[in-house]
Amino acid sequence: MPTSTLSSAPPPTTPHAAKVKVSPAVALEVYAGDPNFMASLARGLVVIQAFTPQMPQMTISQLSLRTGLSRAAVRRCLYTLCKLGFAGTDEAQRYSLRPKMLTLANTYTASSTLANAAQPILERMSAQLGESFSVATLDGEDIVYIARTTVTRVMSVDLHIGSRLPAFCTSMGRVLLAYLPQDQLEQYLARVNMVQYTPKTITSVDKLRLALRNVRRNGYALCDQEFEVGLRSIAVPVQAPNGRVIATVNLSGHAPRMPMLEMQSRFLPHLRAAAAELSVFLR
Repeated sequence: MPTSTLSSAPPPTTPHAAKVKVSPAVALEVYAGDPNFMASLARGLVVIQAFTPQMPQMTISQLSLRTGLSRAAVRRCLYTLCKLGFAGTDEAQRYSLRPKMLTLANTYTASSTLANAAQPILERMSAQLGESFSVATLDGEDIVYIARTTVTRVMSVDLHIGSRLPAFCTSMGRVLLAYLPQDQLEQYLARVNMVQYTPKTITSVDKLRLALRNVRRNGYALCDQEFEVGLRSIAVPVQAPNGRVIATVNLSGHAPRMPMLEMQSRFLPHLRAAAAELSVFLR
């Protein structure tokens, strides 16, 4: 799936950012010995996820380096993807994904009650308020956009359905983290790589814990330029009938023209109304 792009992210500057990140191939080793785990399918998915907006075309060698898979394994995955029409290659033997890949994403959005219900709600808010709104869910250490509307603004982050952003420094991520069961939250905090994207990014687990407690107390999260300088956002939880938070709705905008007080006083009620409307579709 496509991911977001960031114009300029500074290198990690905190101890947390020094955590060693294992390759996708190594991460699969935890399933070794499981007779029901289809390793070949997993390797194919690893190859698919290796393509990004920054690296839309790669050779077998580049994909092998990026995924940690052997060249032979990568070659077999690409051969299969090409035969099925999900990937292709050019004269220079550089591989890229093909439009047929969109059918996989469309299958999810078409079958997702939440995504289908969210899109018209977001479009109505955008038409009324002239701002960009999104709905996302938590997937591992990232949030994934499942519905979004945009207005013409100048931002270096290109966000769309399927985009992924780190959970710890985004308003939607903090909402989803704040309402996790305690054991799941502790597992997340133990493995999260808290990269300092801007001077305002929280990079301390203790400070993140405090921020998450504030989210639960206030019922919303407000992030001020922690992921990108000039980008401010506010998010609220979407709850299922059993009280479990399964998604979040947010507003993002350019900080100089969107004071935090205005986000809370003018836009927060609209976000809460949208979240309540979405919750109805989950019953």
